[in-house]
Order: sequence, then C-alpha cells, then structure tokens
Amino acid sequence: MSGIRKRQIVIGDVHGYYEGLINLLEAIAPATEDEVYFLGDLIDRGPQSSQVIDFVKDNNYKCLLGNHEQMLLNILTGENVPVALMQAWLHSGGQATITSYPDATVSLEHINWLKSLPTYIDLGNIWLTHAGVDPKKAIREQSAEQFCWIRDEFHTINQPYFANKLIVVGHTITFTFPGVNPGQLAQGRGWLDIDTGAYHPRSGWLTGFDMTNNLIYQTNVFTNCSRKLPLSEAVVKVEPEKIIARRHQQRV
Repeated sequence: MSGIRKRQIVIGDVHGYYEGLINLLEAIAPATEDEVYFLGDLIDRGPQSSQVIDFVKDNNYKCLLGNHEQMLLNILTGENVPVALMQAWLHSGGQATITSYPDATVSLEHINWLKSLPTYIDLGNIWLTHAGVDPKKAIREQSAEQFCWIRDEFHTINQPYFANKLIVVGHTITFTFPGVNPGQLAQGRGWLDIDTGAYHPRSGWLTGFDMTNNLIYQTNVFTNCSRKLPLSEAVVKVEPEKIIARRHQQRV
C-alpha cells in the first residue's frame, strides 16, 4: 500500500448539477487517500444546488468560494439589500438554488459553511482559485472581489503570475475563448481554466482534472456520457492578443 501515489483532483464549476457530479466522481473513482478540491460555484442555475452543497460538505471535500456563493451570502446575510441586486442574483441562477431547498429557504448550516470557504488554496506547484488574480497586485493585497470575479485582466497577462505555480481556475466558460470548442480546456500564460460550462446548453460538460497524472475526466450533464483523456488532448492554448481582440469584438 505504501507504493500507492495519492492523487490531487480538482473539479470545475458544478452549478447545481448533482447527478452530473456523481457521474463524474464515479468515473474518477477517488480513493480514500486522494484529495478532491472544488473551484467554487457549486450552486445556481442547475436544479440541485442544496444537494451539491450537502455532498461536498458531508464528504469533507475542500472547496473554494466562487462568485455565486459570494452573491448568495451578500444577498442572504446583508442588510438593506437593494431589490435590483436581489433580482440580479435570482436571474443569474439564484432562483434555482432557492427552489432546491424543501422549504425554499437556504439553511443556516449551509450559509455558515459557505462563509467558511477560502478564496484560494496553495498546493505547492499548483495554486487554486475561482476566477484568477489581479496581475498588478500581490496576493496579500487582493480580496474575494479579485479571486471570485476577475476575468480579462487575468486572462491576458503576458507573463505567468507565479514563476513556479500553475494557477487553475474556473469561472469563465472555456468556449468563450477564441479557438476553444465546448468541452475543451483553455490555457494561458501560467493559468489553466477548467470551467467547461456544465449548465450551458452549448456544452453540458463538467470537468475534473487529475493534477497528479495530467488526466481529464468529463461527464455531460445533459447526455450522461463520460470520457477520459490526457490533458494534452483536452487543452487549447490561447494567446492574450487574441483574447483582447475577441473581447473587443464582443463589446462593439
């Protein structure tokens, strides 16, 4: 038994697709000694957010705070929350989360657990966070606003933020990058995005990354099919200049 190599596995944005998550974990088949991490956005949009939280929490899996968890906490624990902010969250998938609870009320147990989630996890040669980092700031200068929400400033960096760490993120659906098809991963300079858009009708793919063996596991939440392939076959490298050009076209 001493010769068994412990795996480190990270799973992208689940967005309330509990059955898809279970199918993915059946394909990955993590052993007791393996470490499983979640990048956040367990909730919203899919039909079973409360079940996803229960599953991750009850199995003591490590999970990061995502922007959807942050929105939920801001809405449900804040004071004098503007109606427009509440409506924006409900429209962004919050209504599905509320509906996933038997009494349409998010439990205090879940709220307290979500409050405890970290914004990043340092694994040595791999650094996990939900969205990315602000390349112009040191880690100690950044907050959940950067770790949970940042997009273009991070994706278009010309040099890796860390000299010796790969940043693995979710948050931005990979097929929104130029040249990336649904189900493929996106890789930039020092970062790897594994949010393949499980909830999105163009995709349906939920991704798990075996970081120890550079293997990708995927399950489609709509078709229930699964696949396993080397990281090298699943990833598309994207250049900052092309990302900037794509974002400019989208804004025009």
